[in-house]
Amino acid sequence: MRGDAKDEKYSFITVVLVFFSLSVFVFPIPVYAAGEIAAWGNNSHGECDVPGPNTGFTAIAAGWEHSLGLKIDGSIAAWGNNYYGQCNVPEPNIGFTAVSAGLNHSLGLKTNSSIAAWGDNEYGQCNVPQPNTDFEAISTGGRHSLGLKNDGSIMAWGYNEYGQCNVPEPNTGFTAVSAGLNHSLGLKQDGSIVAWGDNWHGECNIPEPNTAFSAIAAGWEYSLGLKTDGSIVAWGNHDYGQCTVPEPNTDFTAIAAGYGHSLGLKTYGYIVAWGNNNYDQCNVPEPNAGFKAIAAGVEHSLGLKGCMFDLAGDMNDDCKVDFRDFAIMTENWLIDCYTNPSSPACVPK
Repeated sequence: MRGDAKDEKYSFITVVLVFFSLSVFVFPIPVYAAGEIAAWGNNSHGECDVPGPNTGFTAIAAGWEHSLGLKIDGSIAAWGNNYYGQCNVPEPNIGFTAVSAGLNHSLGLKTNSSIAAWGDNEYGQCNVPQPNTDFEAISTGGRHSLGLKNDGSIMAWGYNEYGQCNVPEPNTGFTAVSAGLNHSLGLKQDGSIVAWGDNWHGECNIPEPNTAFSAIAAGWEYSLGLKTDGSIVAWGNHDYGQCTVPEPNTDFTAIAAGYGHSLGLKTYGYIVAWGNNNYDQCNVPEPNAGFKAIAAGVEHSLGLKGCMFDLAGDMNDDCKVDFRDFAIMTENWLIDCYTNPSSPACVPK
């Protein structure tokens, strides 16, 4: 009996060691792959050439001719046109939680709630107002920028020829912001939208009833609003059909507005695209599935792939539980979620 128990003990250790060795040597790349980016449309400046390794992205942003991707480690990858330095992420390139790409400038939100800005600054669109603290959301327009404070107020700076930086009073109770070419949108706590700036094409004329909105997107000269029932409302410039939402106009979870094309993300992870398609910016690559975020540039589009399900044990968000997940866990045997809440193992309840 004693010998059998001893053999059983060593057999257990052997199994654990074999399992560990398989995870390390058969699958030697246990990256924290939160997602890969699909890019399509105009690629004249390499804005669709996602830098490798195309893994571990958690957020995306598309500008005029450049693109941004936020990595799970808090760094930003930038590619495409860099004439104005819009792809030169300031050092230290760490601690970012959100990104936004404008015409020729870029914004990054830091974990300390400050904003980093780089690229074209001809109109002061990169001069973040002081105090540069307490921001919780960002948005870049043509040549202006918006920052949402944690008290629900909006800061706006940069080009203001059309009053796109003049936030209407009362400047309070906002939960989201979006900057277009020369106009701005703010979403209120009560689900209504406030719009200001250039209104030449009616991009600031929110259709009634102005209620029950859950997300906003400001494009070149038009606007999109996502309703709580999953439908999309569109208004403003309609030269390219960018305001004609395809039927069935239901089950949308996210929206993005570009120059003359629009994107909508459906509940089950596929993308609907409509409007200007002169550079195939509306031709979503196959398989059109598994997307969890979208971004529309002037003439290109981005989609972030990832698991659409909350799968227990899926450490790298690939919709599977396999040896790669075990390898990640072996790097985190001692996990203290109070001191390291960003650990992939620390999932809020």
